[in-house]
Amino acid sequence: MNVLVIEDDPQIGAALRQGLEAEGYAVEHITDGLTGLQRGLTGEHRAIILDIMLPGVHGYRVCAELRRAGVTTPVLMLTAKDGEYDEAEGLDTGADDYLTKPFSYVVLLARLRALVRRSATEDTSAAGGRQVRVGDLWLDLGAYRCGRGDTELALTAREFAVLAVLARGRGRVVAKQDIVDEVWDHAYDGGTAIIEVYISNLRRKIDTPFRRRSIQTVHGAGYRLVDDVAAHA
Repeated sequence: MNVLVIEDDPQIGAALRQGLEAEGYAVEHITDGLTGLQRGLTGEHRAIILDIMLPGVHGYRVCAELRRAGVTTPVLMLTAKDGEYDEAEGLDTGADDYLTKPFSYVVLLARLRALVRRSATEDTSAAGGRQVRVGDLWLDLGAYRCGRGDTELALTAREFAVLAVLARGRGRVVAKQDIVDEVWDHAYDGGTAIIEVYISNLRRKIDTPFRRRSIQTVHGAGYRLVDDVAAHA
């Protein structure tokens, strides 16, 4: 299973390569952003571990360019920076998960496994083609596709997973903790505030361009996905 590591720190890069190869992964290690972007665009890897502070092209831009090109490979971001806004910026560019240096290798491995497992589940279930519709918003849970009407929308793997939880419970309130429990790995210990970042991203992609408000906030309870046309009729 191929993993692309884009990390310019030689010690961290070597440690990641050694540890991941010991776990059975095939690792390609790149030390600059431009080359990392070029390799990521091939779509040959099952996951990407991406540092933010890179020479040439920083990690935020690498991730954003990958998503703009339609590459859906799961991205786990690494950075020496810390703070809610740094994490939000990384997720806004399309990253699926985020770890701050210094990090626990055990936690990194658990996060990576979760991303690869989720991606593999989506791949193997593609033949099912099961769709969920909420008004003109549709999700193909098997093919990992989403759109409004005839317009297909580009979501990251984690964004799609969050939306899928809401879609399966369409019309009902889904608690933040329930979303975390279903979408994130058991090793995740960052609380539920991160859900607000994903909900904001989803609203910007599936609602704002279409002048809709299909993701409702139920204060103190969670979120509800509704047919916006029906809700405002």
